[in-house]
Amino acid sequence: MTDVHIHIEKGPYTKEWIDQFVQQAIRMGMDEIYLLEHSHRFAEFAPMYTSICEYSEYQKNWYKKKATLSIKDFQTLITEMRTITFPIKIKWGLEVCYFPEYEKLIGDILRSFPFDFSVGSIHWVDGFGFDHKAEFWNNIDTEHIYSNYYQLMLRLVKSGLFSGVAHPDSIKCFHHYPTQDFTDIYRLLADELKAHHMYAEQSGGLALNYGFEELGMNQTMLHIFKSKNVEIRCASDAHKPEDAGANIAKLQAILQV
Repeated sequence: MTDVHIHIEKGPYTKEWIDQFVQQAIRMGMDEIYLLEHSHRFAEFAPMYTSICEYSEYQKNWYKKKATLSIKDFQTLITEMRTITFPIKIKWGLEVCYFPEYEKLIGDILRSFPFDFSVGSIHWVDGFGFDHKAEFWNNIDTEHIYSNYYQLMLRLVKSGLFSGVAHPDSIKCFHHYPTQDFTDIYRLLADELKAHHMYAEQSGGLALNYGFEELGMNQTMLHIFKSKNVEIRCASDAHKPEDAGANIAKLQAILQV
């Protein structure tokens, strides 16, 4: 089994730290893991987050606490780790917050180093960090934010910058749902994923990190993606070693139904 989305952000860039993820993944039955970092960790992506910092004091402080490294630090770690033989296969990559106006910056950074993969994600809509705190949804227009979320995702896929799309319906994280039907958008998204040879994550991240009761994509999205033969890969969205491989067996079982 493979877990295609494991963050290493909470520890040092050392073999000992990576070994912790590897050993837990083995215990969970994995034979391959994808290790990555968020783009907001690295100073080189800072221009993308200007509007995020301007949106609120909370978001500005959040970003300043996160953006503490250079992408070169991560690249040095990857280069070193690639010289070591681990008991399971490791791929190295980035999860990049997608902002349409920064496609050139994103592309330049992704081309600057031979990453094994990259996933694009939507975490911000009109400057709003929808997955931070439930109370921040107060007075948010749910219909509008959903519509813009999926329009951004379509642009993300059409950009051709990424190997896959991360947690494609994570906007449901705090149980806010639109009244409108997004079936047609899901179909468009599936067609674009196929056209651009990208995979979609069947992610357990909301269950793991938010206590969400549903594992993976909503059933409508999943049915459409499967019916259109979109490649789907299972992801824990772990952020600490003890969560590596979490829910992967369950997520794969859902795909077989």
